[in-house]
Amino acid sequence: MAYVASIEAPLCSEQFGSGTARRCRAATDGSLQWEAWGRRWWAFSGAFTAKPGGRDGGERVAPGTAVPPLSRLLAVFLPQGFPDSVSPDYLPYQLWDSVQAFASSLSGSLATHAVLLGIGVGNAKASVSAATATWLVKDSTGMLGRIIFAWWMGSKMDCNAKQWRLFADILNDVAMLLEIMAPIFPICFTMTICISNLAKCIVGVAGGATRAALTMHQARRNNMADVSAKDGSQETLVSLAGLLVSLLMLPLVSDCPSLSLGCFFFLTALHIYANYRAVRALVIETLNERRLWLVLKHFLQRGEVLGPASANQMEPLWTGFWPSLSLSLGVPLHRVTSSVFELQKLVEGHQEPYLLRWDQSQSPEKESCVIVRETHQVLDKLFPKFLKGLQDVGWTTEKHQLEVDEWRATWLLCPEKKLL
Repeated sequence: MAYVASIEAPLCSEQFGSGTARRCRAATDGSLQWEAWGRRWWAFSGAFTAKPGGRDGGERVAPGTAVPPLSRLLAVFLPQGFPDSVSPDYLPYQLWDSVQAFASSLSGSLATHAVLLGIGVGNAKASVSAATATWLVKDSTGMLGRIIFAWWMGSKMDCNAKQWRLFADILNDVAMLLEIMAPIFPICFTMTICISNLAKCIVGVAGGATRAALTMHQARRNNMADVSAKDGSQETLVSLAGLLVSLLMLPLVSDCPSLSLGCFFFLTALHIYANYRAVRALVIETLNERRLWLVLKHFLQRGEVLGPASANQMEPLWTGFWPSLSLSLGVPLHRVTSSVFELQKLVEGHQEPYLLRWDQSQSPEKESCVIVRETHQVLDKLFPKFLKGLQDVGWTTEKHQLEVDEWRATWLLCPEKKLL
């Protein structure tokens, strides 16, 4: 018996996350009948009824209702609700990040092979005690470096996550190069691998901190844990692929140092290029010092606000650590003023909850006060338009990524006025 296709209007439609929608109509017996995923009423041979249970809508035995195998496989490695649950730059960044992780995995296998060769693996004359001591010194040097670097630079990596991410991966390549070169100079072997491990520990701090900052940017549904977990799954898959390729590659290059070194330089070039493309693919909608400088300059010159995509493409990645103009926020009051007269000059003429000071050592103090007063006048005139322009083109104005110190001041005669 053949079933007759119904032309009744559907009652509703549903979809899981951003997947393909399917429609539902009323059956003659009063139950709900669903179309198959990606198919129409006339495309399947029999009607089927929705049943409770199951993440994909509840149908357990109806033909044609299962989610395609590729979709189930992607769900293992992509956050739930992809692509709506993540930022638009998620996919290009993750693709290039996977390429760089694969290249780094292969380079790491070459470096590990060199280190094991250097400490005497396979050499009957090598001392186990000496190898153990070398390994302990290497690890302890890295641990101390990790603590010191996290204390020194930990608070700065949120502001320039892209630059620190690129820095970490390039430093990782330098560390692996040192490991490969270490067996060539056995007299300096211990010192070389200690320096290498110190660099790798710095890479671990910078890479982990910036990965957390980028996860916060990518997660759009309060799903940081899911985004982070799936990123770990992707990295594990890539590392596994790198391990399998390394098992085939090492026997071919281990007996030829020049070939091994050539493979390393090729993989390093691929690693740096993929990292650059990954970081350049990011479109971060919050303002740091460099993006703010670019947006302000464009606004003052042309009267329009740059969008996040344009500003991120123009943001320098190699020189982002050293801006041409220094901006200090949340500084102690003694760095702003040293006299009552000077303080009164900075306070008068505006009611904003902050103080501005132009630090221009070669100019007279009188000129500095004039610059500050004129700056407040310009801000009163242009800032409302600038703020609205930021919001209109997609910048996030509720938070920023400017480096702000912890100093605050409260005026006893005017408690609502604070130095931010």
